Amino acid sequence: MTPESVAALVILVLTYVGVAAGRIPGLRLDRAGIAFLGGAAMIALGPLSLEEAFRAIDFNTIALLLGMMIVVAHLKVSGAFRALGALAINHAHAPFVLLVTVTLLSGVLSAFLVNDAICLVMAPIVLQVVRALDRNPLPYLVAVATASNCGSVATITGNPQNMVIGALSRIPYSAFAAALAPVAAFGLVAVVVVVRLVYAHEFAFKGELKPHLYRGRMHAGQVVKASFVCVTLAVAFFAGAPPAKAAILGGAFLLLTRAIKPRRIYRELDGPLLILFAGMFVVVAGAEKALLTPDRIAMAKTLGLDAVWRLSLFTAVLSNIVSNVPAVLALRPFVPTLPDPERAWRVVAMSSTLAGNFTLLGSVANLIVAEHARSEGMPISFWAYFKVGAPLTLITLAAGTAWLARG
Repeated sequence: MTPESVAALVILVLTYVGVAAGRIPGLRLDRAGIAFLGGAAMIALGPLSLEEAFRAIDFNTIALLLGMMIVVAHLKVSGAFRALGALAINHAHAPFVLLVTVTLLSGVLSAFLVNDAICLVMAPIVLQVVRALDRNPLPYLVAVATASNCGSVATITGNPQNMVIGALSRIPYSAFAAALAPVAAFGLVAVVVVVRLVYAHEFAFKGELKPHLYRGRMHAGQVVKASFVCVTLAVAFFAGAPPAKAAILGGAFLLLTRAIKPRRIYRELDGPLLILFAGMFVVVAGAEKALLTPDRIAMAKTLGLDAVWRLSLFTAVLSNIVSNVPAVLALRPFVPTLPDPERAWRVVAMSSTLAGNFTLLGSVANLIVAEHARSEGMPISFWAYFKVGAPLTLITLAAGTAWLARG
């Protein structure tokens, strides 16, 4: 190996270890900072020039993610999410009905909007309701996290890793949804069944619930405007419009308002996630250029990733080691060499997302719900989550893989 190849390998390994751990001992770096540092090191030590690093960043993915962040932020700030939550939850008069409502609301919203953002919205809504009803919050909070992951499988805009896959694979939005929406629907049913069985005592309650969710202040005009943009985006996506272009235009249109100050929207944007993406794109591109010779790519084929079940298992394990977005980017050089790249990308999308339900640390969505619960004095323990997440992951991965392996 050349010195440049050695440098690229060291940077790749250290970056992935740091991203997997979430921190570097002795330093105040988070995952975004680690990825950014890794990208800078790829430029400084030679594998990539600055111009090559710029070209490595997939701005379609960045633009799609940024546009969807603005849309979701506007829905949140305008009060649309709280109004929808109140409308649905206020009609849930039994614990099981409340579970189904929370699951469907989290899953369906996550199918079209970014699942991490939906968890940010749904966790406080659910906590407010269960606290008022004096019910055990754990089943409903676990349902929010797991349902948001399952629901987000359905579309390219459901979660960040799907956005990466959509940009890399160029699979049409409608074709992606047609293949994976049934997996998402099965996942939501599985969430209800597994949570109901694991927390049977909570659902043995025979009385009638009288939930009431305060809608808070709403900007009625902005709610209508944001809802219109969401419907328009959905139509545009399914009609074949470039997702990044549609999302950016939709987000820009929503910023044209006299009712909501722009800084309120900006505060809701996840800047570190954008930095993480940019850094990881550069790190992976540097490693690909310096390390992936034709011989090494041929050697990787011996792993047998052309088999759907093996690719699904490999992706699920890798996603639980380094997180889903880095796992998807690590597979980027190899998937196009497989006999059916489009099906392989769908398998990677399904497996990397559903694998996030395995443990409390498996996805950002889980951590968002857990952190909000902890801050409200209702912590979710590792075991309380795992006894739902583990069987749910195994069931949904098996079903999803069987669905994609057919024919």
